[in-house]
Amino acid sequence: MSKLDGLIAWYENLSPETVVEAGRFYASDASFKDPFNEVRGIGAIEHIFRHMFVQVEEPRFVVTGRFPGKDDDCGAMLLWEFHFRTRGLGAQALCVKGASHLRFDAAGRVAEHRDYWDAAGELYARLPLIGAPMRLLLRMGAAK
Repeated sequence: MSKLDGLIAWYENLSPETVVEAGRFYASDASFKDPFNEVRGIGAIEHIFRHMFVQVEEPRFVVTGRFPGKDDDCGAMLLWEFHFRTRGLGAQALCVKGASHLRFDAAGRVAEHRDYWDAAGELYARLPLIGAPMRLLLRMGAAK
């Protein structure tokens, strides 16, 4: 199993109990950036993953595509789906599609992790209270 295979298996089986295994896959000073967070360090990255389990119910990642660099050691792009249920009144099952750009250090651990996904269209536009205004803003900004 390649390092990338192991990392993907960890993402797809992530649970509150396995978050602590991040150090097997991330460098101690790794950086992580997504539409909500920008952090550095394994502790901060673990915090983001733990927070995910507090914010939503039944979160899980499904990696739908992988594009390794010339070899697994230089970097990779992963396409993924994030499935979860919102909490509270009007809870609903959602799926957000995105991509992660990963760069690895000499030891094969993730040194840089950058997530790309459309927070406005994939998430905000689907939420009960802010969905309608967000969809209106998206329509107003669309090319005619």
